[in-house]
Amino acid sequence: ETIFDTLNAKAAIFATEEVFEERGIRLPVMISGTVTDASGRILSGQTVEAFWNSVRHARPVTVGLNCALGAALMRPYVAELSKICDTYVCVYPNAGLPNPMAETGFDETPADTSALLEEFARAGLVNMSGGCCGTTPDHIRAIAEKVTVLTPRVVPEIAVKTRLSGLEPLNIDEDTLFVNVGERTNVTGSKMFARLIREEKYDEALAVARQQVENGAQIIDINMDEAMLDSVACMHRFLNLIASEPDIARVPVMIDSSKWEVIETGLKCVQGKAVVNSISMKEGLEPFRHHARLCRRYGAAVVVMAFDELGQADTLERRKEICGRAYKILVEEEGFPPEDIIFDPNVFAVATGIDEHNHYAVDFIEGTRWIRENLPHARISGGVSNVSFSFRGNEPMREAIHTVFLYYAVKEGMTMGIVNAGQLGVYADLDATLRDLVEDVVLDRPEPVGKTDPADERTPTERLVQFADTVKGSGAKKEEDLAWRQAEVEQRLSHALVHGITAFIVEDTEEVRQKIEARGGRPIEVIEGPLMDGMNVVGDLFGEGKMFLPQVVKSARVMKQAVAHLIPFIEEEKRQIAAAGGDVRAKGKIVIATVKGDVHDIGKNIVSVVLQCNNFEVVNMGVMVPCAQILEKAKEENADIVGLSGLITPSLEEMAYVASEMQRDEYFRSRKVPLMIGGATTSRVHTAVKIAPNYEGPVIYVPDASRSVGVATNLMSDQSEAYLTELAEEYEDVRRRHANRKATPILPLAEARASRPAIDWDTYTPPRPKFIGRRTFKSYDLAEIAKYVDWGPFFQTWSLFGPYPAILEDKVVGEQARKVFADGQAMMKRIVEGRWLTANGVVGFYPANTVNDEDIEVYKDETRSEVLFTYRNLRQQGAKREGVSNKSLSDFIAPKSSGKVDYIGMFAVTAGLGIEKKEAEFEKALDDYSSIMLKSLADRLAEAFAECLHARVRQDLWGYAPDEALSNEDMIAEKYVGIRPAPGYPACPEHVVKTDMFRVLDGEDIGMMLTDSYAMYPASSVSGFYFSHPQSQYFNVGVIGQDQLEDYARRSGRSIEDLKRTLAPNLG
Repeated sequence: ETIFDTLNAKAAIFATEEVFEERGIRLPVMISGTVTDASGRILSGQTVEAFWNSVRHARPVTVGLNCALGAALMRPYVAELSKICDTYVCVYPNAGLPNPMAETGFDETPADTSALLEEFARAGLVNMSGGCCGTTPDHIRAIAEKVTVLTPRVVPEIAVKTRLSGLEPLNIDEDTLFVNVGERTNVTGSKMFARLIREEKYDEALAVARQQVENGAQIIDINMDEAMLDSVACMHRFLNLIASEPDIARVPVMIDSSKWEVIETGLKCVQGKAVVNSISMKEGLEPFRHHARLCRRYGAAVVVMAFDELGQADTLERRKEICGRAYKILVEEEGFPPEDIIFDPNVFAVATGIDEHNHYAVDFIEGTRWIRENLPHARISGGVSNVSFSFRGNEPMREAIHTVFLYYAVKEGMTMGIVNAGQLGVYADLDATLRDLVEDVVLDRPEPVGKTDPADERTPTERLVQFADTVKGSGAKKEEDLAWRQAEVEQRLSHALVHGITAFIVEDTEEVRQKIEARGGRPIEVIEGPLMDGMNVVGDLFGEGKMFLPQVVKSARVMKQAVAHLIPFIEEEKRQIAAAGGDVRAKGKIVIATVKGDVHDIGKNIVSVVLQCNNFEVVNMGVMVPCAQILEKAKEENADIVGLSGLITPSLEEMAYVASEMQRDEYFRSRKVPLMIGGATTSRVHTAVKIAPNYEGPVIYVPDASRSVGVATNLMSDQSEAYLTELAEEYEDVRRRHANRKATPILPLAEARASRPAIDWDTYTPPRPKFIGRRTFKSYDLAEIAKYVDWGPFFQTWSLFGPYPAILEDKVVGEQARKVFADGQAMMKRIVEGRWLTANGVVGFYPANTVNDEDIEVYKDETRSEVLFTYRNLRQQGAKREGVSNKSLSDFIAPKSSGKVDYIGMFAVTAGLGIEKKEAEFEKALDDYSSIMLKSLADRLAEAFAECLHARVRQDLWGYAPDEALSNEDMIAEKYVGIRPAPGYPACPEHVVKTDMFRVLDGEDIGMMLTDSYAMYPASSVSGFYFSHPQSQYFNVGVIGQDQLEDYARRSGRSIEDLKRTLAPNLG
């Protein structure tokens, strides 16, 4: 208890575990940390969550906080701990603050302390309460009287994640983007670092570590294995020095050594939860088990090398064999948490000239996929620089190889990698010729794309080596780098942002400012125009996996420098307005922050600048700001409005928590200080349903930066009361419509399954497609696609509602509908004749059977020996009228038990390739109308392409309806046999399956990609499945019950918490 130093606590945990093992007993362990002040950290610098991540391996019966603070100041940290720990929470605060004049030396009476802890209990925060300094038997008696009659906190189900920590937590799960492990603090990989350690220049060595963190490393790998070094002493000294450097120690450490004594020395120095790199079975099973047990006792995650008694795994089969065996030993026999296992399936060099090495990268990538699919919750890492070792000395080539390798490995599940952030490029920005040549080598393509001459007898490696000579050396690279300076200044700004180049940002920003000023514009337009355009490109590339976190960090740095240059001009504009007698008084004061746990601040900073330009005083608190600090700052500044921002999904919960804390605080509750909510993951529905009910004051959703001024102005105006009344009514309507969805009674899952559609599989023979596998349709005829366009949704884009073609004669909107229709037809003709857009598609057919009631196994071929993936579905559970079944898409595929071989189809189509160029032309001409028209027509063409290919599937490619003769209207009315449900739509509400679809179909081959949130790019794209059974039909899964949610979690191997997030609309 009273833990001020987590390292000391970990030593105590290690000792207790040692005694338990020696004596053959196990006693309950209670752990209590101490937050010392308003920073929310223990004295050794850890946040509450980092502390919990560091000690949770002890499996304590309780964890909690005591001492230093009274209950009132301790509450936000108790609330945080209550949300994240999967054990009981114990709290025993001091009796307020020290007071020498009080009888007990502290402020609070028994009634004061017991009332505060009663509120803790009523809020469901604690399981055990007590008192520390200043409390007396009377305090404890009063607490007991208050809390023993209340229901204890329910221990939450916590999602399975790899939970690491330095001074701050790093939580990794299947949805986490690629984690960069800094490689420069490694004496075997960095000559400079090795020299600094040998010469004992530890201050300079620390600077190397600091630079890695600043450049985006989320973990730092530290290796001291060098023959002339005392590795144990060097590791001990360096880790102790890091501990006193908060800007380095905030990230977790990877202790990297081939010597166990070095690893163990490192583990005794680190207060956070570290990663051991590595353990393996190369010395036999007993050392492997022994080291794993000790790592568990020290509370570390482990990198497990694909290495056994026979040597390193250098083939796909050996990777499967070793990783599968190690996983079974660790998880099933040793009880090691699977989420703390990080496999390194061995990254070997390609392009060595040795034929046996050609498949090394492919085997790693396929091994990564196998681990992800077969070893639940295990992570995958690797030394990325190994893959390019053949090109050492040629940095441009190594960067290209790393970029391509990571692009494909991360798509298949590679969690993290030891990589120099400076040796990462932007995949989409690689020279096309270079990218093709690199991919030929990395992917070991049987038909090399880079082979442009049929008579070329060179191997892919030979072609790449010869091309490498053209980019070798700094001179060529420099010339290539500066070619972008010849572009228009707006394009130069975008290039600088994407590539993180600060060298010219001030002069380019100034050139754009002068250009805008010359046409009578304002300095703010530089931010709202070209700078935001560039950051949008960065956001898109990051979401598509074509940029990594270090590069985004650099982009943000460039953006901040550009904005900093513009601020004096914006301030000068204000002074000139004031001098001319204009009103520049602040319209109000706004405290704005990115909530705790979220590091994204670019959008928030833009909002701050935009608000300041409109005469609001803004106090920008930065990122990762705890709730208590936000509220304290708002009081201190007497803020008129509080603004919260966040980009990641967990930020939504933190925003709801801030709202509830504002409600709990009399200051905000009485003043009804408005709360503005913004960020990419926020929405009007979530704000109305999940955040606003927590606070009596106004809670307003702000969709984007441009709306922030209007919202803030309304809140500060004389008409604010009317505005808020209208808003309250709007949110109440949103909540009412949301709540009404819960009205349908829910059947038990067993009853719903018993009510499935009656299909006679005995007498039905599923039709076989004409081919098994995938077939692409590139540059499809736009004129043919246009015949299938459904014009109805086109009018909805323009907020014109009514059935087509009747809407053209509508008395109210008919005239406008005819005008927009004529414009649409005219542009459609120009799109088709001018080939403005390119339409690509892919179709695949595969054997399939239903298993486990709602799951569909999709097989590689007709032997059905290899499952490509399992397509997991949900079943309707709403009570139906008599004679109406409870459907699941799995009902329309033959059960495996029937012995029938059935088939499923998949497709992905896009009509959005090339749209950016035309959009740019319209936007340059300030022609928003044509830009919106183009996007709406591209969407219509994408849907029409899906309809067109589906018709070909029914009539020819699958051929189960060869005589079909439907009009376009009949197809729009879905009068055909079979269905093509799309992920994310009512019959198939989860988007996650798109990952498997795009992997099997190779969506990238036709120019389509998925973002991290499973959105398709280009935006004008459609994907889905094909079902051929004549009884298959579209339906809405609707609301499901807790029993189906738990069953789905069991079948998919995912946590309830994760599914509650992805299936929220189906949970009522």
